Amino acid sequence: MYTCRALYHFARIDNPAAQRGPLLALCEAQGITGTLLLAREGINGTIAGQPAGLDAVLAHIRAWPGFGDLVWKDSPASEQPFRRMKVKLKREIVTMGQPDVDPTLKVGHYVTPGEWNDLILSDDVAVIDTRNDYEVAIGTFKGAVDPETDRFRDFPAWWEANKHRFHNKRIAMFCTGGIRCEKSTNFLLQQGIEDVYHLQGGILKYLEEVPAEESTWEGDCFVFDGRVSVGHGLKEGPHILCHACRRPILPEDTKRPAYEEGVSCHHCMDETSDDDKARFRERQKQIALAKARGEEHLRSA
Repeated sequence: MYTCRALYHFARIDNPAAQRGPLLALCEAQGITGTLLLAREGINGTIAGQPAGLDAVLAHIRAWPGFGDLVWKDSPASEQPFRRMKVKLKREIVTMGQPDVDPTLKVGHYVTPGEWNDLILSDDVAVIDTRNDYEVAIGTFKGAVDPETDRFRDFPAWWEANKHRFHNKRIAMFCTGGIRCEKSTNFLLQQGIEDVYHLQGGILKYLEEVPAEESTWEGDCFVFDGRVSVGHGLKEGPHILCHACRRPILPEDTKRPAYEEGVSCHHCMDETSDDDKARFRERQKQIALAKARGEEHLRSA
């Protein structure tokens, strides 16, 4: 059994490149795998391993100036959800492409999982899912608005085109772990929307704390690791990943004519060219050969 630890924190890092090496070395020494993103605005990512190793990594990060109150969310995984450890340098730890957005200045009102149902069931509240379309497709809160965006950076344009729909409404927003709402609520506050709320700890905290019989969540929650999805109680969901388009699919979807492992699924069959599919087949062949030799193919990681 492994522990997955999802974390993010907005605080100034003057030299992310200088922090990268020691952080990566510590993770590798502790047997930790996953991905962490570093930018001047903070840190974001999910890592996995044994509790003692995870605690050592968190202690290291929390010792950085401004990171003492970093919080995280743990959930179990029956198998190692990541193949290796990566620490990447980025412009943003979650990309919105709005240089004036700064969650360290002001964000929406935090709403605990226990208070969330009462808020979103109110007639004067519009509930907006800030996640990508493929995430929303496998689960969301009952009655939530789906912006149908491919990427989080598309949200500002969607809001500009749709803000008239939410006149005289309080806005409640949610995402997987909370980080996208830190930016989206700051963005709406800058747009002059006064009553903005977001789910504290995100969907993952809600699924952890709110019993299924009291839940307004429908479906499963996509996660960016080998588990692919989780449900109530953070139990691993039924989804697998199409390794061609990285979208979640169900096991029964592998029986569809469009499915070819590592090459296509019913979501992406018509999105890629014959040349693309030929490249994907060659990649899949190399992955299979590496597996037969007991090796790890880097492009499968």
